[in-house]
Amino acid sequence: MALVTVTNVHKEYRRDTQAVPVLAGLSLEIEAGDFVGLMGPSGSGKTTLLNLIGGIDQPTSGDVTVNGDAIGRMKAKDLARWRSRHIGYIFQLYNLIPVLTALQNVELPLLLVKMSAKERIERAKVALGIVGLSDRLGHYPRQLSGGQEQRVAIARAIVSDPTLLLADEPTGDLDRKSGEEILELLERLNREFKKTIIMVTHDPHAAERAHRVLHLDKGVLSN
Repeated sequence: MALVTVTNVHKEYRRDTQAVPVLAGLSLEIEAGDFVGLMGPSGSGKTTLLNLIGGIDQPTSGDVTVNGDAIGRMKAKDLARWRSRHIGYIFQLYNLIPVLTALQNVELPLLLVKMSAKERIERAKVALGIVGLSDRLGHYPRQLSGGQEQRVAIARAIVSDPTLLLADEPTGDLDRKSGEEILELLERLNREFKKTIIMVTHDPHAAERAHRVLHLDKGVLSN
């Protein structure tokens, strides 16, 4: 059975009295351990699809199932708990909290689960070690380069050992060298740690790292 199944999903937003369609009867299957690149022009619905799979948004109609859970029908409270267990999100702009150290930023998702402070710290240290930042635990975001900040953000995304990693333009705000390092890290997470990754990108060079690339245009998917 596929890890992610999207079945005949429509998504539209309301603008005053007008319905604005974004996804039009989209269906998709992603196997566990896959690394999928998602490309398409701006406004094609890439981030919307990512948000539906991540349980941040819900479809207007159709079904989204992740790891056997029909998340398109869950209530908000159940969805929040589900997300904390299954989804690691990596954003373009890091979204780190400036007054917290790297270690404290990575610890944040673990505050949502029952865990001792000692175990939280240990798991955050392990995650920062995986992304190559064991020597930056006490640094604040302003003391880090953009590439290092994104590594902290990736450590935060993997610290709870999620089922699925969703990356929305993870190299979009980085120079070429830092971007390459982040792509290599994502490849390693997929290869060594068997993380299933869906990555939205506008960069064909970044998309080459994926096992397969899907193109989204006007709410319709193609290979």
